[in-house]
Amino acid sequence: MLLKADSSAEPTRPDPDEGVPVSQKIRERILAARKRFHSNDNIADFIEPGELDALLGEVAGKMQGVLDSMVIDTASDHNTNDTARRVAKMYVNEVFRGRYVKPPAITEFPNAEHLNELMIVGPITVRSACSHHFCPVIGKLWVGIMPNEHTNVIGLSKYARLAEWVMGRPQIQEEAVVQLADLIMERTQPDGLAVVMEASHYCMAWRGVKDLDSKMINSVMRGVFLKNSALRREFLALIPNKA
Repeated sequence: MLLKADSSAEPTRPDPDEGVPVSQKIRERILAARKRFHSNDNIADFIEPGELDALLGEVAGKMQGVLDSMVIDTASDHNTNDTARRVAKMYVNEVFRGRYVKPPAITEFPNAEHLNELMIVGPITVRSACSHHFCPVIGKLWVGIMPNEHTNVIGLSKYARLAEWVMGRPQIQEEAVVQLADLIMERTQPDGLAVVMEASHYCMAWRGVKDLDSKMINSVMRGVFLKNSALRREFLALIPNKA
């Protein structure tokens, strides 16, 4: 005896997102929220669980297209047959990780001893990349803090973690230092903050003028460091000779 199919059963509806690149889904969420997604912005709030791995795979596919267009035979060249995925992993999970993950957890403590003397942290090694050519930017930075009784105290290593998170994006140095200063001010609420960064830019050393020796130094001064020239001089005098 033949059984008739249940005509009341609802037909399976196709997933409207099936086949849509994950980068497009993330981009649409950001646009819907009317947020910016420049190269040095963090977009972690718009990435859903599992999508970072999918994004890595998408970047690998696009990178393979770049290698193909550069007429590199990745199929028979054992040195480059997995380069597309290695480059994608480097960008998404390593050097530009600061774009795709939330800020590091930072434990904050009250200033129980009412510390109010200048504190300097550094040198902190920083690694970034210029947003013009994606060439490395490598250097050091120093952070000066003038706390008050309401300042939140964070561990020394946490300054390095915050710096790594901010610098792990395609940047220009001037904007990166401002971003880091804003973040530390928000987390610690000191009377004053000073940040000095010195770095070598490989977009000058590796290409362009090919100058191996030049470095860029810039600073951001906030609060009492901006108003008190004597304190500013003390901070700069206490920074060891820069490399």
